[in-house]
Amino acid sequence: MDFNIPEELAMMKRAVRDFVENEVDPVAAEIEERDEIPAQVIEKAREMGLFGLSIPSEYGGAGLDMLGKCLVFEELGRTHNGFTTLVGAHNGIGTVGIVNLGTPEQKQKYLPAMAAGEKIGAFALTEPNAGSDAANLSTTAVKKGDRYILNGTKHFITNSVIGQVFTVMAVTDKSRGSRGITSFIVEKSFPGFKVGKVEKKMGLRGAHTAELIFEDCEVPAENVLGKEGEGFVNALKILTNGRVGIAARNLGSSGKLLDLSIAYARQRVQFGRPIAEFQAIQHMLAEMATDIEVARSMVYRVAWMVDQQIPVIKEAAMVKLFTSEVYGRVADKALQIHGGMGYMKEFEIERFYRDARINRIFEGTSEIQKNIIASQLLK
Repeated sequence: MDFNIPEELAMMKRAVRDFVENEVDPVAAEIEERDEIPAQVIEKAREMGLFGLSIPSEYGGAGLDMLGKCLVFEELGRTHNGFTTLVGAHNGIGTVGIVNLGTPEQKQKYLPAMAAGEKIGAFALTEPNAGSDAANLSTTAVKKGDRYILNGTKHFITNSVIGQVFTVMAVTDKSRGSRGITSFIVEKSFPGFKVGKVEKKMGLRGAHTAELIFEDCEVPAENVLGKEGEGFVNALKILTNGRVGIAARNLGSSGKLLDLSIAYARQRVQFGRPIAEFQAIQHMLAEMATDIEVARSMVYRVAWMVDQQIPVIKEAAMVKLFTSEVYGRVADKALQIHGGMGYMKEFEIERFYRDARINRIFEGTSEIQKNIIASQLLK
């Protein structure tokens, strides 16, 4: 593959770097303190077109291919991960299902507002008893006339508070197991739908995670996304796409931590000289940089494969697994290099360290990624 980045994508990458450094980084401490992303930051993200990355231009979006999205996500990963998660989840699992599976009518109804950031998307699969065992859903959808009636509870749903359009998986035929699951487009305004408990998390402050409760929720039949009974297959496809985006965000966060660590090592003086002159510090920096370069090669290659329409079930699992582990290792070394100051909230390192941990869990744990990889190898 050609590793040269087209000039138009390079320009977009630089513009997003400027945006996060000038608009998001200055309010990162405020996001942490208030657990809320300032409205002016979200508005400026709308103006930048950051909510329409996955949406075709005919619906008002940027229509980026996967490589283009990954270049943007890499830059977004360099700033507050709560903001990154809000934008990333919307552009990934929040909209990709409608883009790839929606009818022309569904696309026309939802995508323009989602591209403009007027309606934020979310993806609702996980339940209290269906996490890694994603096929074990309890939420049901029963057809009655021209609508389906949904009952059940989802939890750990990203963008649940701010979201208005949800891709929801529910059981339409329990006797068929995973082949009896159907996906629906559910609006927050639909009767019988409400947001439940908002979780208090270790990290990702500003990106709210909550329960979704369906009590005789009425969903029009025309809001079935894809074919009835193919919801679980659809969910796996959407998650495969989303994992590549998460990998790019992990890459960006790791790169930011390396930059912070190099700068700190140069200016922190101990024993009469900068700690960057000590071999122990140099070795940690070298290990971080090597991990990041390998991760970058993986992310760009898998993104290229997606754009070439090459199946990436195994490779998407690999890149999500590897970059999640890299982010954790890099964050740990970055904190060690910063010493006691890295443990203090006034430094960004402490925040990145907490935010890194969820990446080995959400959108498929590291263990689930290994299962997927092994199943593909042994086919």
